[in-house]
Formats: sequence, structure tokens, C-alpha cells
Amino acid sequence: MTDTTSTCLWNDSASIPELTYALDHGAVGGTCNPVIVYGMLKKELASWKDRIRALVDKYPTATEDQIGWRIVREISAESSRVLMPAFEKHRGRNGRLSIQTDPRLYRNTQAMVDQALEFDKLAPNMIVKIPATTDGISAMEQATYQGVSINATVCFTLPQCVAVAEAIERGLRKREREGKEIAAMGPVCTIMVGRLDDWLKVVAEKQSITIDPGYLEWAGVAVFKRTYQLFRERGYRVRLLSAAFRNHMHWSELIGGDVVISPPHAWQVRFNASDIEVRPRIDDSVNPKIVDELSKRFKDFYRASTENGLSLQEFNSFGATRRTLRQFIKACYDLNALVLDTLIPNPDEV
Repeated sequence: MTDTTSTCLWNDSASIPELTYALDHGAVGGTCNPVIVYGMLKKELASWKDRIRALVDKYPTATEDQIGWRIVREISAESSRVLMPAFEKHRGRNGRLSIQTDPRLYRNTQAMVDQALEFDKLAPNMIVKIPATTDGISAMEQATYQGVSINATVCFTLPQCVAVAEAIERGLRKREREGKEIAAMGPVCTIMVGRLDDWLKVVAEKQSITIDPGYLEWAGVAVFKRTYQLFRERGYRVRLLSAAFRNHMHWSELIGGDVVISPPHAWQVRFNASDIEVRPRIDDSVNPKIVDELSKRFKDFYRASTENGLSLQEFNSFGATRRTLRQFIKACYDLNALVLDTLIPNPDEV
């Protein structure tokens, strides 16, 4: 795919071994979030224990939360260095490492902007994740205006994507009017395709909806394709990014688009070992019967796939948004607990 199409590969991890594998297979970017950092530290804890201890000693008044976020910054900065050659080659459009703002700030526009500006200074090739929440949309516009490349996250629906694109466009246009540089900025808007599928499966169980189970694997793909078509028609300057993989269609059905595919390492290995034909499918329509059935049986699919299906004020209450925010916020506390084991070792286990 990376050799024969315009579709870009970013690695959904900041782990250096996993990022290196992805780069060897044509990747030009990396992404990170609290769940990824916590999972990476758990897996590579032996190599990080000394560094955590050193941070605890260096910052004697720091809380476990403050030390945890220092680790996030270090991991992100280290991974960004590996991506610098791609960043220079692609002149800022690729070669970036995504670092996520604290998901607990999702209701505080100014706090998200302030953290985005701080994270942007960690390296020349950072891209900062801001959630597509009610208050996150405004934060994206303000951060874009101040020169930060944005990766919209916690995003599952066409209405969220349009709000993201319009906010970024406003920020870019304001920079242009003031003669500020935008050529090297590389904003993206993530659609967490698998998490939309997950949510509809939860709804099916809760509401006892009977449907061909294969149809539910197409929900995120259908929203992504519809959004991509609309973005091209309107000329938005933000690329779409596919994340939260649950099946190969979250990759294979989007090949050929000027988009970013960001699978975790395990899915990359799986795809590379598969015999799935690599050919452009982004313009292939999802079977109308599937789309009609999903729209008829799932109000939330209709809302997710229709431009006016959600108002700005409804972004936070959408089921997939709530589930994802809860998981991301929980990962912050899981990371705190991991640091706490070094800060205050459990005497029952020593």
C-alpha cells in the first residue's frame, strides 16, 4: 500500500521497536494516547523502571500524575526523533508523532489549548490530539491559529468531522490573513471506525436488535467513506485518519484515498502476512442494503452518518464518545497506579 498508493501508514504506538517495524514497511508517522502509553509501559516495564525511579528522585514534590505525564512527554519526544527524516522529507505533512492532551480536560477549552501549545514545543514534528468534544472543537480552532498541527481524536461521526474541519479551516484562514505560515502544518481528523462498530454492537445487545452480524462490521467504514467524499467535495485541508481497528476492512476498504491508516503493530503484522489484495477501494460504495438496514435499525448510525445528525452540544453525550473518554481517563489513573508502585512500593509485595 505504501509503495503503490497515496494512502499513508502511521503506527498506532510510540514503542520504538514497533515504530521501527512500521517505518521499515513505509510508515511516515506515529500516534499515541493514554491507553497506548499505559499498555506500552506495562509491556516494557523492565526497561522503564529505572527511568521512573530517576524521575521520582529528581522531582521529590511531584505527584504520580505529574510523573506519569513526564513519562508521556519523554516517550513522545523520543519517538518523534525517529520520525524526523520522514518529517523533513514530507515537509511537515507527515513524519509527525501524535501526543494526546489529557482526556480529563475535555470540557475545558483553554486548558486544552494551553497543553497543546506546551506539547507542540516538545519537538518540531509533534501533532497534538484534541478530542472532538463540544469544548474541544473551539480548542482546535484556537490551537490551529497558534500554529499547532491538530489530530482530532475521540471522533466517530460525520457531524464531528465536519465540525473539526470547519474549526481547523477557520484557524488556517486566520493565519493566512495575517501572513502566517501554514504550508508545513499537517492536521488530521481521526475517525475511530472500530469504536463506532463497538458501540452499535452494545446498542444491539441493550435493545435486543436482531441484524446480520456482518452488517455491524461496516458501520465505521460507511461513515469514513461518506465523510471522505464530503471532504473532497468541500476541499477541506485536513486529512482523515482511520483508527481503532477491529477487522481488515478498516484498512482494506480505505486504500487509495489521500488518507492515513493507523493500525496497531499487531494488525500491521497480520495485514502484512495476509493475502488481501492491495487495490484502491476508497471509492467503492458500501452495499446500500447494509447502509439502509443500519440506518433503519440504529438511530445512532443514522446520527453518525448524517451531517446534521448530531449538534455540537450532543458530541459529549454520544455513546461512543462517553465509552472512549471513560477508557482514556481510566488509563490516566492506571498509569498513575503504575508510577505509584515505584513512588510508594506496596509493602505487602516487597
